[in-house]
Amino acid sequence: MPKQIQGQYQGESKSLAIVVSRFNSTISQRLLEGALDALNRHGVASENINLYWVPGAFEIPSVVQQILKATPPHAVICLGAVIRGETPHFDYVSAEVTKGIAQLGMQANIPVIYGIVTADTQEQALDRSGIKMGNKGFEAAMSALEMISLYQQIR
Repeated sequence: MPKQIQGQYQGESKSLAIVVSRFNSTISQRLLEGALDALNRHGVASENINLYWVPGAFEIPSVVQQILKATPPHAVICLGAVIRGETPHFDYVSAEVTKGIAQLGMQANIPVIYGIVTADTQEQALDRSGIKMGNKGFEAAMSALEMISLYQQIR
């Protein structure tokens, strides 16, 4: 049987950065609450979490890049919401944010986690921030903990 390597959800002595968009703050705040809940439940001390607020989702990748250039934490979690409107703005913003976070994640030596909700309506975004379909912020934090552990095992 092949050796299986899996990440675990252990947050003790781990440091994390969370980059959150203020735009669509009703959703972003709920995502943040979910992420903090997950991290707290798994032993991450609140003093080991740095929270970075940015104006909108578009600014998230550039702040993540700056965090990675400084003394990086064990992982970075990106949280925000992009909701479709009447113009193509949604398509441009969601595509560039997704591309930017993915590119940074592939270049970084730490996990960079995508927790951006992209939705057609405010209701869909609210559902994904904890009302009906779980909380994507909680899920992003769990992914961060799992990936920190996995990265450490690979090294």
